[in-house]
Amino acid sequence: MLVFTHFVVLLSAASALAIPRKRDVASVEAAVAKISNQVTDLDDKITAFPDTGGNLGTALAIHSSAGNLGTSLKSGASDTQATAAFSEADGQAILASVEKFEPTILDALKVIVAKKPAFQALPLPGITGLVLQDLQVLSTNTGAFADALIAKSPADLADKANEIKSNIASAFATAVAAYS
Repeated sequence: MLVFTHFVVLLSAASALAIPRKRDVASVEAAVAKISNQVTDLDDKITAFPDTGGNLGTALAIHSSAGNLGTSLKSGASDTQATAAFSEADGQAILASVEKFEPTILDALKVIVAKKPAFQALPLPGITGLVLQDLQVLSTNTGAFADALIAKSPADLADKANEIKSNIASAFATAVAAYS
C-alpha cells in the first residue's frame, strides 16, 4: 500500500508539472521590466570594460550578465506565449516599455563591437568565441521574445513592433559578424 501511495503522489506531481500555466499581461510586463533592467546592467558592464588593460574577471561578469539576460528573454517569450492576446491599452504600454530600452540594446551591441580588440587582448584564448556565443544566444532569444510580443499585440501596433525588432536584429547581425 505504501508503494502505491508514493506512486500516486509522484504521478500527481508529474501531472501538475505537465499542465501549462496560463500567464497574464502583468507577467509579461514584469518580464519586460526585468529584461529592461538586465539590458541596462549588461550595457553598463560592456561600456565600463576598458579599451585596454581589461581583466578576465570583468569579462566573465559581462558573460554572466549576458547569460542572465538570455534566460530572462527565453522565460519572457514563454510567459508571453502563454498569455491571451493583449488589449490595445496593454499592447501600447508594453510597446512603450520596449521602446524605452531599445536604444540601450543598440548601444550595448555597438560598444561590444568597438571593444573587440580589448577582448582579444585578454590572456585567455577563445574569449571572443565566448562573446560570439553570447551574442548568438541573445540574438535568438531576443527574436523569440519579440515574435511572441508581436503575436500577442493588436494588429495596429505590428508595424512599430516589427520596426523595433528589425533594428535590434540588424544590430545583432553586425555584432555577430564582427565576432565571427
